[in-house]
Amino acid sequence: MPVRHRVRYMLISLLRRRRTPLFETFMPKTTMDATSVTTDPRPSSQANSEMEHVPMRVRLVNLIGVCLPFIGLIVAISLLWGVAFSWTYLILLFVMYLISGLGITVGYHRYFTHKSFQTSRFVQALLAISGSMAFEGSVLQWAAVHRSHHQHSDNEHDPHSPHTHGAGVWNAIKGMWHAHMGWLFRSRSLSLQKYVVDLKKDRLITTMSALFPLWALLGLLIPAIIGGLITMTWTGALLGFIWGGLVRVFFVHHVTWSINSVCHIWGSRPFNSHDESRNNPIFGVLGLGEGWHNNHHAFPTSARHGLRWWQVDISYMIIRAL
Repeated sequence: MPVRHRVRYMLISLLRRRRTPLFETFMPKTTMDATSVTTDPRPSSQANSEMEHVPMRVRLVNLIGVCLPFIGLIVAISLLWGVAFSWTYLILLFVMYLISGLGITVGYHRYFTHKSFQTSRFVQALLAISGSMAFEGSVLQWAAVHRSHHQHSDNEHDPHSPHTHGAGVWNAIKGMWHAHMGWLFRSRSLSLQKYVVDLKKDRLITTMSALFPLWALLGLLIPAIIGGLITMTWTGALLGFIWGGLVRVFFVHHVTWSINSVCHIWGSRPFNSHDESRNNPIFGVLGLGEGWHNNHHAFPTSARHGLRWWQVDISYMIIRAL
């Protein structure tokens, strides 16, 4: 064999053995149907008879959960103009944002809902606890809503589509409001329990879901305790509660909700995912990789949402490290 052929053969062999680095372009081999992650493949037309009443107490709890973080933000902004602020509380905000945000993106979304990777029971418990600290509901509630979203994406039975309110500017505004947070206050919704039949068989998941109020409260107490210990004052504890607790929840909420609203309206659409999902680089960063939403709807069972080297996906980096 001539030398040049031997060199060529060696290079090809090396390239074939080369592992794909973290930031290299990556494409899943096949597009997955979004319904593959649900437990009920029936067409959306059969969902009309499956609507159920949402109790007033549930809507009231949702209202409190939305308003309290907003009030905390207003208080925090007012404190910025005084002396009751230091970088300690901003760091608390950032760290708690990462913990609870990754609990949603890595835990609630990519692991519990889509089962896109495998991990130990201990890590599963940590992901469930940190996700609960985001105040977005229990694992079972969150997974049920999201699986329903994938099965009915952007049709009339999607729990939070911005595209089901008709044409015109006013209807577009109503659709945006509904997709972002209005859906939390609807009086009727699809029965969601059928979407988590598999998860309800897992004792760890059902236990963690039942203890959701405890983990959510822990997400407020931890920054308060840390703030108090650092300053050794009750004021420090209060400011830790406000910044690392309420303000952090506000930001996590609205980034998550923006994936439902903004990322179904503005952005690029490289894949035909049979819905209006979009890749939005702003929320690709703020959402820890969740903003590459069209990629996700095209490949819902892939643990990686940022498929190009420049599509930063912090959640996938964490998954790789687990």
